Amino acid sequence: MERRNNKTEKEQQKRENLLQQLVDDFSTQKQHLLMQMKKGQLTKELFLSEAAAHIQTYFRLEHEGQTRLLEEFEQYIFGYSRLSFLIDDKTVSDIRVVGYNNIRVKRKGRRMAAGVCFSSPKEYRQFIDYIATRNQVNISNLNAIQRFTDNESHPDFILRFTLSMPLVNTYNEPYLCIRKVPKTFPQMKELIEQNMMDRETAELLIERFRQGSTLICGGNSSGKTTLLNALKETLPDDMAVLVTQQADELTTLFHPDMMFLHSLPGTGEQQVNYDLEHISIAGLTMDVDFFIIGEVKGAEALYLLNAAYTGQLCAATIHAPSADRAPDKLVDYAMYESRYSRDELMRMMDCFQTLIFMEHYRVKEIFACRGWSAKQRNLMYERIF
Repeated sequence: MERRNNKTEKEQQKRENLLQQLVDDFSTQKQHLLMQMKKGQLTKELFLSEAAAHIQTYFRLEHEGQTRLLEEFEQYIFGYSRLSFLIDDKTVSDIRVVGYNNIRVKRKGRRMAAGVCFSSPKEYRQFIDYIATRNQVNISNLNAIQRFTDNESHPDFILRFTLSMPLVNTYNEPYLCIRKVPKTFPQMKELIEQNMMDRETAELLIERFRQGSTLICGGNSSGKTTLLNALKETLPDDMAVLVTQQADELTTLFHPDMMFLHSLPGTGEQQVNYDLEHISIAGLTMDVDFFIIGEVKGAEALYLLNAAYTGQLCAATIHAPSADRAPDKLVDYAMYESRYSRDELMRMMDCFQTLIFMEHYRVKEIFACRGWSAKQRNLMYERIF
Protein backbone atom coordinates (compact mmCIF):
# COMPACT_ATOMS: atom_id res chain seq x y z
CA MET A 1 0.00 0.00 0.00
CA GLU A 2 2.81 2.42 0.92
CA ARG A 3 4.63 1.62 -2.34
CA ARG A 4 1.43 2.30 -4.30
CA ASN A 5 0.96 5.63 -2.53
CA ASN A 6 4.55 6.62 -3.27
CA LYS A 7 4.04 5.72 -6.93
CA THR A 8 0.86 7.82 -7.08
CA GLU A 9 2.61 10.78 -5.45
CA LYS A 10 5.49 10.53 -7.92
CA GLU A 11 3.09 10.44 -10.87
CA GLN A 12 1.23 13.45 -9.50
CA GLN A 13 4.50 15.33 -9.01
CA LYS A 14 5.58 14.45 -12.55
CA ARG A 15 2.28 15.80 -13.95
CA GLU A 16 2.64 19.01 -11.95
CA ASN A 17 6.22 19.46 -13.19
CA LEU A 18 5.11 19.01 -16.79
CA LEU A 19 2.28 21.52 -16.32
CA GLN A 20 4.63 24.08 -14.77
CA GLN A 21 7.10 23.58 -17.62
CA LEU A 22 4.32 24.20 -20.15
CA VAL A 23 3.10 27.29 -18.30
CA ASP A 24 6.66 28.56 -18.13
CA ASP A 25 7.05 28.08 -21.89
CA PHE A 26 3.93 30.13 -22.57
CA SER A 27 4.84 32.81 -20.02
CA THR A 28 8.24 33.34 -21.68
CA GLN A 29 8.71 31.99 -25.24
CA LYS A 30 5.04 32.29 -26.24
CA GLN A 31 3.98 35.23 -24.12
CA HIS A 32 2.74 37.02 -27.25
CA LEU A 33 0.00 34.39 -27.64
CA LEU A 34 -1.29 35.12 -24.13
CA MET A 35 -1.32 38.84 -24.94
CA GLN A 36 -3.12 38.29 -28.25
CA MET A 37 -5.77 36.19 -26.52
CA LYS A 38 -6.24 38.82 -23.79
CA LYS A 39 -6.74 41.50 -26.46
CA GLY A 40 -9.25 39.36 -28.33
CA GLN A 41 -6.94 38.91 -31.33
CA LEU A 42 -6.71 35.14 -30.79
CA THR A 43 -9.62 32.82 -30.00
CA LYS A 44 -9.55 30.29 -27.19
CA GLU A 45 -9.73 27.46 -29.73
CA LEU A 46 -6.73 28.70 -31.73
CA PHE A 47 -4.76 29.29 -28.53
CA LEU A 48 -5.41 25.73 -27.35
CA SER A 49 -4.48 24.33 -30.78
CA GLU A 50 -1.14 26.16 -30.46
CA ALA A 51 -0.71 24.61 -27.02
CA ALA A 52 -1.55 21.14 -28.35
CA ALA A 53 1.03 21.52 -31.11
CA HIS A 54 3.65 22.68 -28.60
CA ILE A 55 2.96 19.67 -26.34
CA GLN A 56 3.21 17.26 -29.27
CA THR A 57 6.54 18.76 -30.38
CA TYR A 58 8.36 19.24 -27.08
CA PHE A 59 6.80 16.80 -24.57
CA ARG A 60 7.50 13.08 -24.85
CA LEU A 61 4.11 11.75 -23.87
CA GLU A 62 1.65 9.19 -25.14
CA HIS A 63 -1.55 10.53 -26.70
CA GLU A 64 -3.48 10.08 -23.44
CA GLY A 65 -0.81 11.98 -21.51
CA GLN A 66 -0.83 14.81 -24.05
CA THR A 67 -4.63 15.10 -23.78
CA ARG A 68 -4.51 15.17 -19.96
CA LEU A 69 -1.75 17.81 -19.96
CA LEU A 70 -3.71 20.00 -22.39
CA GLU A 71 -6.83 19.73 -20.18
CA GLU A 72 -4.82 20.72 -17.09
CA PHE A 73 -3.22 23.59 -19.02
CA GLU A 74 -6.63 24.82 -20.16
CA GLN A 75 -7.88 24.82 -16.56
CA TYR A 76 -4.74 26.68 -15.46
CA ILE A 77 -4.88 29.33 -18.20
CA PHE A 78 -8.60 30.02 -18.17
CA GLY A 79 -8.93 29.63 -14.43
CA TYR A 80 -6.53 30.64 -11.68
CA SER A 81 -4.56 27.45 -11.03
CA ARG A 82 -4.77 26.29 -7.39
CA LEU A 83 -6.93 29.29 -6.50
CA SER A 84 -9.66 28.45 -9.03
CA PHE A 85 -11.93 26.56 -6.64
CA LEU A 86 -11.66 29.42 -4.11
CA ILE A 87 -12.69 31.90 -6.79
CA ASP A 88 -15.62 29.65 -7.72
CA ASP A 89 -16.70 29.36 -4.07
CA LYS A 90 -19.52 31.88 -3.53
CA THR A 91 -18.99 31.87 0.25
CA VAL A 92 -15.43 33.24 -0.19
CA SER A 93 -15.18 37.03 -0.59
CA ASP A 94 -11.39 37.54 -0.23
CA ILE A 95 -8.26 35.50 -0.91
CA ARG A 96 -4.87 36.43 0.59
CA VAL A 97 -1.68 34.66 -0.47
CA VAL A 98 0.83 35.48 2.28
CA GLY A 99 3.32 32.87 1.08
CA TYR A 100 3.44 29.91 -1.28
CA ASN A 101 2.33 27.62 1.55
CA ASN A 102 0.15 30.12 3.42
CA ILE A 103 -3.14 31.03 1.72
CA ARG A 104 -5.94 32.61 3.73
CA VAL A 105 -9.56 33.35 2.83
CA LYS A 106 -12.47 35.30 4.23
CA ARG A 107 -15.50 33.01 4.16
CA LYS A 108 -18.83 34.49 5.25
CA GLY A 109 -16.97 37.29 7.04
CA ARG A 110 -14.56 35.00 8.93
CA ARG A 111 -10.85 34.63 8.13
CA MET A 112 -9.43 31.11 7.95
CA ALA A 113 -6.91 28.88 6.21
CA ALA A 114 -7.80 28.10 2.60
CA GLY A 115 -6.85 24.43 2.79
CA VAL A 116 -4.66 24.67 -0.31
CA CYS A 117 -1.14 25.87 -1.13
CA PHE A 118 1.37 26.03 -3.95
CA SER A 119 3.92 23.22 -4.09
CA SER A 120 6.96 25.50 -3.94
CA PRO A 121 8.10 29.15 -4.05
CA LYS A 122 9.02 28.54 -7.71
CA GLU A 123 5.48 27.44 -8.63
CA TYR A 124 4.00 30.43 -6.77
CA ARG A 125 6.32 32.90 -8.51
CA GLN A 126 5.51 31.28 -11.84
CA PHE A 127 1.83 31.81 -11.07
CA ILE A 128 2.44 35.48 -10.23
CA ASP A 129 4.29 36.00 -13.52
CA TYR A 130 1.46 34.30 -15.37
CA ILE A 131 -1.37 36.40 -13.89
CA ALA A 132 0.65 39.56 -14.54
CA THR A 133 1.03 38.58 -18.20
CA ARG A 134 -2.59 37.52 -18.47
CA ASN A 135 -3.80 40.85 -17.10
CA GLN A 136 -1.22 42.93 -19.05
CA VAL A 137 0.45 44.15 -15.86
CA ASN A 138 4.12 45.10 -15.61
CA ILE A 139 5.76 43.89 -12.37
CA SER A 140 9.26 45.26 -12.90
CA ASN A 141 11.07 47.09 -10.09
CA LEU A 142 9.45 50.33 -11.26
CA ASN A 143 6.03 48.75 -10.69
CA ALA A 144 6.51 46.69 -7.54
CA ILE A 145 3.00 47.46 -6.24
CA GLN A 146 0.16 46.91 -8.68
CA ARG A 147 -3.63 47.02 -8.54
CA PHE A 148 -5.61 45.60 -11.42
CA THR A 149 -9.02 44.15 -12.24
CA ASP A 150 -10.15 41.09 -14.18
CA ASN A 151 -13.82 41.41 -15.11
CA GLU A 152 -13.81 38.89 -17.96
CA SER A 153 -12.52 35.49 -16.87
CA HIS A 154 -15.21 34.54 -14.34
CA PRO A 155 -18.95 34.51 -15.07
CA ASP A 156 -19.98 35.42 -11.51
CA PHE A 157 -17.26 37.69 -10.10
CA ILE A 158 -15.17 40.73 -10.91
CA LEU A 159 -11.70 40.04 -9.47
CA ARG A 160 -9.76 42.92 -7.88
CA PHE A 161 -6.05 42.17 -7.43
CA THR A 162 -3.52 43.92 -5.23
CA LEU A 163 -0.01 42.60 -5.79
CA SER A 164 3.21 43.64 -4.04
CA MET A 165 6.55 42.22 -5.11
CA PRO A 166 9.57 41.23 -2.95
CA LEU A 167 11.27 44.55 -3.73
CA VAL A 168 8.94 46.25 -1.24
CA ASN A 169 8.11 43.26 0.96
CA THR A 170 10.03 42.36 4.08
CA TYR A 171 10.02 38.69 3.10
CA ASN A 172 11.23 37.38 -0.24
CA GLU A 173 7.87 36.37 -1.70
CA PRO A 174 5.10 38.31 -3.46
CA TYR A 175 1.91 39.15 -1.56
CA LEU A 176 -1.33 38.68 -3.49
CA CYS A 177 -4.78 39.82 -2.35
CA ILE A 178 -7.91 39.10 -4.40
CA ARG A 179 -11.25 40.74 -3.66
CA LYS A 180 -14.22 39.04 -5.36
CA VAL A 181 -17.00 41.42 -6.37
CA PRO A 182 -20.24 39.67 -7.46
CA LYS A 183 -21.41 40.65 -10.93
CA THR A 184 -25.02 40.00 -10.04
CA PHE A 185 -25.23 42.13 -6.92
CA PRO A 186 -28.27 41.91 -4.60
CA GLN A 187 -31.19 44.31 -5.04
CA MET A 188 -32.96 46.07 -2.15
CA LYS A 189 -35.49 43.24 -1.85
CA GLU A 190 -32.69 40.70 -1.44
CA LEU A 191 -30.87 42.91 1.09
CA ILE A 192 -34.05 42.91 3.17
CA GLU A 193 -34.12 39.10 2.96
CA GLN A 194 -30.46 39.05 4.03
CA ASN A 195 -31.32 41.17 7.10
CA MET A 196 -29.26 44.17 6.07
CA MET A 197 -32.37 46.23 6.90
CA ASP A 198 -36.12 45.83 7.27
CA ARG A 199 -38.66 46.88 4.61
CA GLU A 200 -39.54 50.16 6.33
CA THR A 201 -35.87 51.19 6.48
CA ALA A 202 -35.39 50.25 2.82
CA GLU A 203 -38.33 52.43 1.77
CA LEU A 204 -36.94 55.32 3.83
CA LEU A 205 -33.51 55.01 2.18
CA ILE A 206 -34.96 54.83 -1.34
CA GLU A 207 -37.06 57.94 -0.75
CA ARG A 208 -34.16 59.95 0.71
CA PHE A 209 -31.71 58.70 -1.94
CA ARG A 210 -33.84 60.30 -4.66
CA GLN A 211 -34.40 63.57 -2.84
CA GLY A 212 -30.95 64.59 -1.61
CA SER A 213 -27.26 63.70 -1.60
CA THR A 214 -26.22 60.63 0.39
CA LEU A 215 -23.01 59.58 2.11
CA ILE A 216 -22.58 55.93 3.09
CA CYS A 217 -19.83 55.22 5.62
CA GLY A 218 -18.37 52.34 7.59
CA GLY A 219 -15.35 50.10 7.90
CA ASN A 220 -13.90 47.47 5.55
CA SER A 221 -16.39 44.87 4.25
CA SER A 222 -19.26 46.55 6.11
CA GLY A 223 -21.62 46.52 3.10
CA LYS A 224 -21.17 50.13 1.90
CA THR A 225 -20.69 49.31 -1.78
CA THR A 226 -23.37 46.60 -1.70
CA LEU A 227 -25.93 49.08 -0.41
CA LEU A 228 -24.91 51.82 -2.88
CA ASN A 229 -25.10 49.33 -5.75
CA ALA A 230 -28.65 48.41 -4.79
CA LEU A 231 -29.81 51.97 -4.10
CA LYS A 232 -28.68 53.34 -7.46
CA GLU A 233 -30.76 50.68 -9.23
CA THR A 234 -33.88 52.26 -7.71
CA LEU A 235 -33.31 55.56 -9.57
CA PRO A 236 -35.89 56.33 -12.29
CA ASP A 237 -35.04 55.43 -15.90
CA ASP A 238 -35.36 59.07 -16.99
CA MET A 239 -32.50 60.09 -14.71
CA ALA A 240 -29.00 60.26 -16.26
CA VAL A 241 -26.42 58.80 -13.86
CA LEU A 242 -22.61 58.97 -13.92
CA VAL A 243 -20.52 56.64 -11.74
CA THR A 244 -16.79 57.23 -11.20
CA GLN A 245 -14.76 54.65 -9.32
CA GLN A 246 -11.28 53.32 -8.76
CA ALA A 247 -12.22 49.67 -9.37
CA ASP A 248 -15.18 48.29 -11.29
CA GLU A 249 -17.30 47.41 -8.24
CA LEU A 250 -20.40 49.39 -9.18
CA THR A 251 -22.25 48.10 -12.23
CA THR A 252 -25.85 48.15 -13.40
CA LEU A 253 -28.30 45.37 -14.12
CA PHE A 254 -31.30 47.36 -15.37
CA HIS A 255 -30.78 51.12 -15.61
CA PRO A 256 -30.71 52.34 -19.26
CA ASP A 257 -28.90 55.67 -18.70
CA MET A 258 -25.95 54.97 -16.44
CA MET A 259 -22.32 55.67 -17.46
CA PHE A 260 -19.26 54.31 -15.67
CA LEU A 261 -15.72 55.71 -15.60
CA HIS A 262 -12.80 54.15 -13.74
CA SER A 263 -9.39 55.51 -12.81
CA LEU A 264 -6.22 54.51 -14.63
CA PRO A 265 -3.09 54.80 -12.47
CA GLY A 266 0.21 55.82 -14.04
CA THR A 267 3.37 53.79 -13.52
CA GLY A 268 7.06 54.40 -13.82
CA GLU A 269 7.00 53.14 -17.41
CA GLN A 270 3.53 54.29 -18.38
CA GLN A 271 2.80 57.91 -17.60
CA VAL A 272 -0.85 57.90 -18.71
CA ASN A 273 -2.74 58.67 -15.52
CA TYR A 274 -6.42 59.31 -14.86
CA ASP A 275 -7.18 59.34 -11.15
CA LEU A 276 -10.55 59.88 -9.51
CA GLU A 277 -9.90 63.61 -9.35
CA HIS A 278 -9.44 63.81 -13.14
CA ILE A 279 -12.47 61.74 -14.03
CA SER A 280 -14.62 63.53 -11.43
CA ILE A 281 -13.78 66.87 -13.07
CA ALA A 282 -14.66 65.40 -16.49
CA GLY A 283 -17.87 63.96 -15.09
CA LEU A 284 -19.04 67.30 -13.83
CA THR A 285 -18.95 68.70 -17.38
CA MET A 286 -21.39 66.03 -18.57
CA ASP A 287 -25.15 66.41 -18.56
CA VAL A 288 -26.02 64.17 -15.60
CA ASP A 289 -28.78 64.20 -12.99
CA PHE A 290 -27.02 62.02 -10.42
CA PHE A 291 -23.27 61.87 -9.73
CA ILE A 292 -21.76 58.92 -7.82
CA ILE A 293 -18.21 58.32 -6.60
CA GLY A 294 -17.69 54.68 -5.71
CA GLU A 295 -15.33 55.39 -2.83
CA VAL A 296 -13.86 58.75 -1.80
CA LYS A 297 -10.14 58.47 -1.08
CA GLY A 298 -8.56 61.80 -2.01
CA ALA A 299 -8.89 65.20 -3.65
CA GLU A 300 -11.94 64.09 -5.67
CA ALA A 301 -13.87 64.85 -2.45
CA LEU A 302 -13.69 68.57 -3.29
CA TYR A 303 -15.42 68.07 -6.65
CA LEU A 304 -18.05 65.86 -5.04
CA LEU A 305 -18.71 68.55 -2.43
CA ASN A 306 -18.88 71.32 -5.03
CA ALA A 307 -21.31 69.32 -7.14
CA ALA A 308 -23.58 68.55 -4.19
CA TYR A 309 -23.40 72.15 -2.95
CA THR A 310 -24.66 73.47 -6.29
CA GLY A 311 -27.73 71.25 -6.10
CA GLN A 312 -26.46 68.21 -8.02
CA LEU A 313 -27.73 64.95 -6.52
CA CYS A 314 -24.69 62.97 -5.38
CA ALA A 315 -23.79 59.79 -3.53
CA ALA A 316 -20.55 58.23 -2.35
CA THR A 317 -19.05 55.78 0.09
CA ILE A 318 -16.22 56.57 2.48
CA HIS A 319 -14.28 54.66 5.13
CA ALA A 320 -15.05 55.93 8.62
CA PRO A 321 -15.08 54.25 12.06
CA SER A 322 -18.35 55.93 13.08
CA ALA A 323 -21.12 58.08 11.60
CA ASP A 324 -19.97 61.31 13.23
CA ARG A 325 -16.45 60.90 11.78
CA ALA A 326 -17.58 60.56 8.15
CA PRO A 327 -18.14 64.31 7.40
CA ASP A 328 -14.76 65.13 8.97
CA LYS A 329 -13.10 62.47 6.83
CA LEU A 330 -14.61 63.78 3.61
CA VAL A 331 -13.62 67.35 4.49
CA ASP A 332 -10.07 66.18 5.25
CA TYR A 333 -9.85 64.77 1.74
CA ALA A 334 -11.38 67.92 0.23
CA MET A 335 -8.73 70.08 1.91
CA TYR A 336 -5.94 68.36 -0.07
CA GLU A 337 -6.39 70.80 -2.95
CA SER A 338 -8.85 73.33 -1.57
CA ARG A 339 -8.49 77.01 -0.78
CA TYR A 340 -11.58 76.84 1.40
CA SER A 341 -11.20 76.88 5.17
CA ARG A 342 -12.27 73.86 7.17
CA ASP A 343 -15.37 75.70 8.44
CA GLU A 344 -16.38 76.61 4.89
CA LEU A 345 -16.08 73.01 3.76
CA MET A 346 -18.03 71.78 6.79
CA ARG A 347 -20.81 74.24 5.97
CA MET A 348 -20.92 72.82 2.45
CA MET A 349 -21.40 69.34 3.93
CA ASP A 350 -24.96 70.20 4.89
CA CYS A 351 -25.91 69.41 1.29
CA PHE A 352 -25.48 65.75 2.15
CA GLN A 353 -28.94 65.28 3.54
CA THR A 354 -28.55 61.61 4.47
CA LEU A 355 -25.71 59.91 6.31
CA ILE A 356 -25.80 56.11 6.55
CA PHE A 357 -23.50 54.13 8.82
CA MET A 358 -22.88 50.45 7.97
CA GLU A 359 -21.50 47.78 10.30
CA HIS A 360 -21.20 44.02 9.82
CA TYR A 361 -23.25 44.12 6.61
CA ARG A 362 -26.17 45.90 8.31
CA VAL A 363 -27.59 49.40 8.26
CA LYS A 364 -26.62 50.49 11.75
CA GLU A 365 -27.66 54.17 11.79
CA ILE A 366 -29.27 56.76 9.51
CA PHE A 367 -28.89 60.49 10.15
CA ALA A 368 -30.66 63.46 8.54
CA CYS A 369 -28.66 66.67 8.29
CA ARG A 370 -30.44 69.67 9.85
CA GLY A 371 -27.91 72.26 8.71
CA TRP A 372 -24.89 74.13 10.01
CA SER A 373 -24.81 75.66 13.46
CA ALA A 374 -22.89 78.96 13.27
CA LYS A 375 -22.90 79.18 17.05
CA GLN A 376 -21.46 75.72 17.69
CA ARG A 377 -19.57 75.66 14.37
CA ASN A 378 -20.64 72.17 13.50
CA LEU A 379 -23.21 70.23 11.51
CA MET A 380 -26.45 69.32 13.19
CA TYR A 381 -27.69 65.77 12.61
CA GLU A 382 -30.86 64.05 13.72
CA ARG A 383 -30.85 60.30 14.03
CA ILE A 384 -33.87 58.94 12.13
CA PHE A 385 -32.94 55.26 12.46
